[in-house]
Amino acid sequence: MLSTRSPDEPYLIERNAGYFEYQLPVSLKAVIRWNGRLPLLRNERDEWELPGGKLDPDEEPAECLAREIREELGWDAAVGEPFHTWVYRVFPDRHVFVLTFLATYDGDFAPVYSHEHKELVLVTPDDAVSLDMPEGYRTAIRQAVEQGHFDGR
Repeated sequence: MLSTRSPDEPYLIERNAGYFEYQLPVSLKAVIRWNGRLPLLRNERDEWELPGGKLDPDEEPAECLAREIREELGWDAAVGEPFHTWVYRVFPDRHVFVLTFLATYDGDFAPVYSHEHKELVLVTPDDAVSLDMPEGYRTAIRQAVEQGHFDGR
């Protein structure tokens, strides 16, 4: 049985006597470029988010993200390099470490979203940052633009 520091901080787990560390799920997300737009998904909290999902034990991050993109959008996307990290405080007692990758999809098929989400939109990076989403996603999208991820496409 794992001990936590306090009932208000169940995400802090005691590893050694008096030593606590975060126990964080890892979520892999993608800023995907497709025809100059990026897909965003509306989740159960009515927030817009980047496609992706939780890293399973013994799974390679890029392979996990490619799998999640197939499940959520029906695309076989090319997953590039990770470029942005942050800790998302979903709820006061729930934190997630988010690792965001650059990705592209060069196919002709429009995305179709899975039962995991309520809605899908394809937006320009400029339009995306004004939507209701956690600040970490906005920052990742801005950084992708700054790195030239959407240039010339």
